[in-house]
Amino acid sequence: MTLPTAPLGTNGPVVGIQGLGCMGMSEFYGPTDTAEALATLDAALDLGVTLFDTADVYGSGHNEELIGPFVRAHRDRVVLATKFAIERKADDPHYRGVRNDPAYIRSAVDASLRRLGVDVIDLYYMHRRDPQVPLAESVGAMAELVQAGKVRHLGLSEVTGAELREAHAVHPIAALQSEWSLFSRDVERTAVPAAAELGVAFVPYSPLGRGFLTGALPAADQLPADDYRRYLPRFSGDNAADNAALIAPIQKVAAERGVSAAQVALAWVHQQAEVHGLTVVPIPGTRKRSRLAENTAAATLTLTPAELAELEPIAGRVAGDRYADMTFTSAGRE
Repeated sequence: MTLPTAPLGTNGPVVGIQGLGCMGMSEFYGPTDTAEALATLDAALDLGVTLFDTADVYGSGHNEELIGPFVRAHRDRVVLATKFAIERKADDPHYRGVRNDPAYIRSAVDASLRRLGVDVIDLYYMHRRDPQVPLAESVGAMAELVQAGKVRHLGLSEVTGAELREAHAVHPIAALQSEWSLFSRDVERTAVPAAAELGVAFVPYSPLGRGFLTGALPAADQLPADDYRRYLPRFSGDNAADNAALIAPIQKVAAERGVSAAQVALAWVHQQAEVHGLTVVPIPGTRKRSRLAENTAAATLTLTPAELAELEPIAGRVAGDRYADMTFTSAGRE
C-alpha cells in the first residue's frame, strides 16, 4: 500500500497521512536494535510515510544524529520535523527544563541543523511552552528562522487553543503536535477546535497510549529498567490494572474486524479528521518493520458509527494523569 497524502496546514508540506515518531530509536523505551531501526526508516518511506519526527531532546541529540544520514539520502522525499525547548542536564538525568527565549531558539536551531547535517528543517516545533516568556517573542524568533532560510514551516506542541490562536496571528502555524488517543482526549476541549478553525494540521503523538492501547504491553515492573513508562501514573499500581480493563472494547472491535487492537486505536485517531474537520497525521513510534506495516495499514481502516460509539467512553474512565508532572503539558493552562 501507499499512504494517502494531506497538507500540513494551509500552505504547509504535503505528507503521508501517517508519520513516524523516531524517539524510541534512541531512548525512553528500553534497548533498541539500531540496524533494525534504520531499516524501519527505509521501509517507512517505501510505504508512503514521509513525515519523520524527532527532537533535540531525544537521546540528548543522538536521535537527530541517528536519522540524519537517512534524511540526507532521501532529502527530496522526506519532510523532516524536529523540536526545541526541552533542556536537559548531563549531571541530572531526570532534569527537564523549558526554554523559549529567542537567544535559546537561535542556538537550538543551529545545533539541530549541525546534528542532522542539513541546511533547512521542514517543520520546526516549539516542544513545550514556557508561560514566563511572551508567546509573541518566541514565535517571532521562530519566524525569523523562516526568513533566514533555516526553517520552512512552524509548529507548536502542547499548547491551548488560545495559545495557538495567539501564535498563528504572529506567523502561520502549520501543525500542532499534542497527545491524542483513545486514552487522552483533553485536546478536544480547545486545541482541536482552534486548529480546525485556523486550518492547522493536528499531529497526534502517542496515538497508541505509549503502547498501552495495543493490549500487548507487559506490566510496568516487567519493562526494561530504563523504560520511562515505569514512572508514568497510568502504568503504575492500581491505575495500570484499571486501565488494562479498558482495552476490552478495543480488542472486541479488533476481533470482529480481523485486525489488531493497535490498528483499531490508530484508525480511531485517523477518523477524528472527519469528526472534527481538520487534517490529522498521527506519528506512532516504532523501531520494527513488522509494527510499521501494521500501523500504516490502519490509516485506511474505517470504523463504523457503532464501533465508534463502543469506543467513545474509554477516555473518560482512564485512571491517572499522562505525566507525573502535568505542568509539563498544556493541561494546567486550559
